[in-house]
Amino acid sequence: MFHIIHSKYHQPTSGAIKWWIGPNGTIRAGARDGPARYHGGSNNLQIPMPYLKFHLVVTLMSLVSTGVAAAEASVTAQPLATVASLNVPRYMGVWYEIARYPNFFQRKCIGFTVADYRLNSDKTVQVINRCKLQSGETDQAIGVARQIGAADSPKLEVRFAPAWLSALPMVWGDYWVIDLDHGYQLAAVSDSKREYLWVLARNRQVDPTMYSALLGRLTQQGFNVQKLILTKQID
Repeated sequence: MFHIIHSKYHQPTSGAIKWWIGPNGTIRAGARDGPARYHGGSNNLQIPMPYLKFHLVVTLMSLVSTGVAAAEASVTAQPLATVASLNVPRYMGVWYEIARYPNFFQRKCIGFTVADYRLNSDKTVQVINRCKLQSGETDQAIGVARQIGAADSPKLEVRFAPAWLSALPMVWGDYWVIDLDHGYQLAAVSDSKREYLWVLARNRQVDPTMYSALLGRLTQQGFNVQKLILTKQID
Protein backbone atom coordinates (compact mmCIF):
# COMPACT_ATOMS: atom_id res chain seq x y z
CA MET A 1 0.00 0.00 0.00
CA PHE A 2 1.23 3.49 -0.86
CA HIS A 3 0.48 6.53 1.30
CA ILE A 4 0.23 10.22 0.44
CA ILE A 5 3.13 12.13 1.90
CA HIS A 6 2.27 15.38 3.63
CA SER A 7 4.72 18.17 2.99
CA LYS A 8 5.34 21.66 4.32
CA TYR A 9 7.48 22.52 1.33
CA HIS A 10 5.18 24.94 -0.62
CA GLN A 11 7.56 26.44 -3.18
CA PRO A 12 9.52 23.67 -4.94
CA THR A 13 11.68 24.53 -7.92
CA SER A 14 9.78 24.02 -11.17
CA GLY A 15 10.56 20.79 -13.01
CA ALA A 16 12.57 19.31 -10.16
CA ILE A 17 11.84 16.94 -7.29
CA LYS A 18 13.40 17.66 -3.93
CA TRP A 19 13.59 14.92 -1.36
CA TRP A 20 14.47 15.33 2.30
CA ILE A 21 13.88 13.81 5.72
CA GLY A 22 11.18 15.50 7.74
CA PRO A 23 11.44 16.20 11.47
CA ASN A 24 9.47 13.07 12.31
CA GLY A 25 11.66 10.83 10.17
CA THR A 26 9.29 10.64 7.17
CA ILE A 27 10.51 11.06 3.61
CA ARG A 28 9.39 14.39 2.11
CA ALA A 29 9.28 15.53 -1.52
CA GLY A 30 8.21 18.59 -3.48
CA ALA A 31 7.79 19.26 -7.24
CA ARG A 32 5.56 21.16 -9.70
CA ASP A 33 5.76 18.53 -12.43
CA GLY A 34 7.48 15.25 -13.18
CA PRO A 35 6.65 11.91 -11.58
CA ALA A 36 5.66 13.58 -8.30
CA ARG A 37 3.38 16.63 -8.28
CA TYR A 38 0.99 18.72 -6.15
CA HIS A 39 -2.73 18.86 -6.84
CA GLY A 40 -5.21 21.70 -6.20
CA GLY A 41 -2.91 23.65 -3.96
CA SER A 42 -3.07 20.92 -1.35
CA ASN A 43 -0.22 19.92 0.84
CA ASN A 44 -0.72 16.33 -0.36
CA LEU A 45 1.92 14.99 -2.69
CA GLN A 46 0.69 12.31 -5.13
CA ILE A 47 2.93 9.97 -7.12
CA PRO A 48 1.47 8.52 -10.36
CA MET A 49 0.81 4.77 -10.30
CA PRO A 50 3.09 3.89 -13.31
CA TYR A 51 5.98 5.52 -11.52
CA LEU A 52 5.21 3.57 -8.36
CA LYS A 53 4.84 0.29 -10.27
CA PHE A 54 8.19 0.78 -11.97
CA HIS A 55 9.98 1.35 -8.69
CA LEU A 56 8.14 -1.55 -7.09
CA VAL A 57 9.38 -3.90 -9.82
CA VAL A 58 12.93 -2.58 -9.50
CA THR A 59 12.80 -3.01 -5.73
CA LEU A 60 11.47 -6.58 -5.99
CA MET A 61 14.14 -7.50 -8.56
CA SER A 62 16.79 -6.07 -6.28
CA LEU A 63 15.50 -8.08 -3.33
CA VAL A 64 15.42 -11.29 -5.38
CA SER A 65 18.96 -10.72 -6.68
CA THR A 66 20.18 -10.01 -3.18
CA GLY A 67 18.52 -13.17 -1.91
CA VAL A 68 20.06 -15.33 -4.64
CA ALA A 69 23.49 -13.82 -4.08
CA ALA A 70 23.18 -14.39 -0.33
CA ALA A 71 22.16 -18.02 -0.90
CA GLU A 72 25.13 -18.62 -3.22
CA ALA A 73 27.48 -16.94 -0.78
CA SER A 74 26.09 -19.11 2.01
CA VAL A 75 26.80 -22.27 0.01
CA THR A 76 30.32 -21.28 -1.01
CA ALA A 77 31.07 -20.27 2.58
CA GLN A 78 30.61 -23.91 3.56
CA PRO A 79 33.68 -26.18 3.41
CA LEU A 80 33.83 -28.12 0.17
CA ALA A 81 32.68 -31.70 0.62
CA THR A 82 34.54 -34.59 -1.00
CA VAL A 83 33.38 -38.11 -1.68
CA ALA A 84 33.35 -40.29 1.42
CA SER A 85 36.31 -42.42 0.35
CA LEU A 86 38.55 -43.14 -2.62
CA ASN A 87 39.97 -46.47 -3.75
CA VAL A 88 43.20 -45.11 -5.22
CA PRO A 89 44.26 -48.25 -7.14
CA ARG A 90 40.82 -48.42 -8.75
CA TYR A 91 41.03 -44.73 -9.63
CA MET A 92 44.23 -45.27 -11.61
CA GLY A 93 44.27 -45.33 -15.40
CA VAL A 94 43.20 -42.97 -18.16
CA TRP A 95 40.64 -40.21 -17.63
CA TYR A 96 39.37 -37.94 -20.40
CA GLU A 97 38.67 -34.32 -19.58
CA ILE A 98 35.02 -33.58 -20.36
CA ALA A 99 34.87 -30.02 -19.05
CA ARG A 100 36.83 -27.61 -16.89
CA TYR A 101 36.95 -24.15 -15.43
CA PRO A 102 39.24 -21.91 -17.52
CA ASN A 103 42.72 -21.82 -16.04
CA PHE A 104 46.08 -20.31 -16.92
CA PHE A 105 48.15 -23.45 -17.32
CA GLN A 106 45.75 -25.02 -19.86
CA ARG A 107 45.27 -21.82 -21.86
CA LYS A 108 47.06 -23.26 -24.93
CA CYS A 109 45.11 -26.53 -24.99
CA ILE A 110 42.48 -26.74 -27.72
CA GLY A 111 41.16 -30.17 -26.75
CA PHE A 112 41.87 -33.89 -26.50
CA THR A 113 43.01 -33.47 -22.89
CA VAL A 114 43.81 -36.74 -21.13
CA ALA A 115 45.09 -37.57 -17.65
CA ASP A 116 46.93 -40.84 -17.05
CA TYR A 117 47.41 -41.89 -13.41
CA ARG A 118 49.85 -44.65 -12.44
CA LEU A 119 50.48 -45.92 -8.92
CA ASN A 120 54.13 -45.86 -7.85
CA SER A 121 55.76 -48.35 -5.50
CA ASP A 122 55.98 -45.70 -2.76
CA LYS A 123 52.18 -45.19 -2.92
CA THR A 124 52.52 -41.87 -4.72
CA VAL A 125 50.84 -41.39 -8.09
CA GLN A 126 52.54 -40.53 -11.35
CA VAL A 127 50.45 -37.95 -13.22
CA ILE A 128 50.79 -37.56 -16.98
CA ASN A 129 48.63 -34.85 -18.53
CA ARG A 130 48.41 -34.42 -22.28
CA CYS A 131 46.51 -32.06 -24.56
CA LYS A 132 46.55 -30.96 -28.17
CA LEU A 133 47.85 -27.51 -29.14
CA GLN A 134 46.75 -25.25 -31.97
CA SER A 135 49.85 -26.29 -33.91
CA GLY A 136 48.71 -29.90 -33.83
CA GLU A 137 51.46 -30.89 -31.43
CA THR A 138 50.81 -32.65 -28.13
CA ASP A 139 51.74 -30.87 -24.92
CA GLN A 140 52.66 -33.06 -21.95
CA ALA A 141 53.17 -32.36 -18.26
CA ILE A 142 54.45 -34.99 -15.83
CA GLY A 143 53.92 -34.65 -12.11
CA VAL A 144 53.38 -36.59 -8.95
CA ALA A 145 50.48 -36.75 -6.51
CA ARG A 146 50.36 -37.86 -2.91
CA GLN A 147 47.45 -38.80 -0.72
CA ILE A 148 46.61 -36.68 2.32
CA GLY A 149 45.35 -38.59 5.33
CA ALA A 150 44.12 -42.17 5.44
CA ALA A 151 44.60 -44.80 2.74
CA ASP A 152 41.08 -44.16 1.42
CA SER A 153 41.25 -40.36 1.61
CA PRO A 154 39.78 -38.56 -1.43
CA LYS A 155 42.11 -35.63 -0.81
CA LEU A 156 45.37 -35.59 -2.71
CA GLU A 157 47.84 -32.90 -3.66
CA VAL A 158 49.86 -32.75 -6.86
CA ARG A 159 52.99 -30.98 -8.03
CA PHE A 160 54.61 -30.53 -11.44
CA ALA A 161 57.65 -28.74 -10.10
CA PRO A 162 61.00 -30.61 -9.90
CA ALA A 163 61.44 -33.09 -7.06
CA TRP A 164 64.09 -30.94 -5.39
CA LEU A 165 61.39 -28.31 -4.77
CA SER A 166 58.96 -30.76 -3.18
CA ALA A 167 59.71 -29.46 0.32
CA LEU A 168 58.12 -26.13 -0.59
CA PRO A 169 54.38 -26.10 0.21
CA MET A 170 53.58 -23.68 -2.62
CA VAL A 171 54.51 -26.18 -5.34
CA TRP A 172 51.72 -28.51 -4.27
CA GLY A 173 48.11 -27.99 -5.35
CA ASP A 174 44.89 -29.55 -4.10
CA TYR A 175 43.41 -32.48 -5.99
CA TRP A 176 40.14 -33.27 -4.24
CA VAL A 177 37.76 -35.84 -5.67
CA ILE A 178 34.40 -34.22 -4.90
CA ASP A 179 32.12 -36.44 -6.99
CA LEU A 180 32.52 -40.01 -8.23
CA ASP A 181 30.03 -42.59 -9.39
CA HIS A 182 30.06 -46.13 -7.99
CA GLY A 183 31.54 -47.52 -11.18
CA TYR A 184 34.46 -45.05 -11.18
CA GLN A 185 33.42 -43.83 -14.63
CA LEU A 186 32.64 -40.15 -14.02
CA ALA A 187 34.41 -37.85 -11.58
CA ALA A 188 34.69 -34.22 -10.56
CA VAL A 189 37.89 -32.77 -9.13
CA SER A 190 38.44 -29.42 -7.45
CA ASP A 191 40.39 -27.66 -4.72
CA SER A 192 39.57 -26.40 -1.25
CA LYS A 193 38.78 -22.87 -2.51
CA ARG A 194 36.62 -23.98 -5.49
CA GLU A 195 38.94 -22.05 -7.83
CA TYR A 196 39.44 -25.00 -10.16
CA LEU A 197 37.06 -27.62 -11.44
CA TRP A 198 37.46 -30.56 -13.78
CA VAL A 199 34.96 -33.14 -14.98
CA LEU A 200 36.67 -36.39 -15.96
CA ALA A 201 35.36 -39.59 -17.51
CA ARG A 202 36.69 -42.97 -18.56
CA ASN A 203 35.29 -42.45 -22.06
CA ARG A 204 35.52 -39.55 -24.47
CA GLN A 205 31.76 -39.08 -24.35
CA VAL A 206 29.45 -38.97 -21.34
CA ASP A 207 25.82 -39.94 -21.04
CA PRO A 208 23.88 -36.62 -21.08
CA THR A 209 21.66 -37.71 -18.19
CA MET A 210 24.64 -38.54 -15.99
CA TYR A 211 26.36 -35.30 -16.92
CA SER A 212 23.27 -33.22 -16.16
CA ALA A 213 22.86 -34.92 -12.78
CA LEU A 214 26.52 -34.21 -11.99
CA LEU A 215 26.08 -30.53 -12.83
CA GLY A 216 23.14 -30.42 -10.44
CA ARG A 217 25.26 -31.83 -7.62
CA LEU A 218 28.08 -29.41 -8.39
CA THR A 219 25.63 -26.51 -8.25
CA GLN A 220 24.53 -27.67 -4.80
CA GLN A 221 28.20 -27.64 -3.81
CA GLY A 222 28.40 -23.95 -4.68
CA PHE A 223 29.98 -24.15 -8.14
CA ASN A 224 28.93 -21.93 -11.00
CA VAL A 225 28.59 -24.58 -13.71
CA GLN A 226 28.04 -21.87 -16.31
CA LYS A 227 31.79 -21.27 -16.13
CA LEU A 228 32.57 -24.78 -17.34
CA ILE A 229 33.97 -25.04 -20.85
CA LEU A 230 33.50 -28.32 -22.70
CA THR A 231 36.64 -30.08 -23.88
CA LYS A 232 36.79 -31.31 -27.46
CA GLN A 233 37.52 -35.03 -27.48
CA ILE A 234 36.25 -36.13 -30.90
CA ASP A 235 37.09 -34.63 -34.33
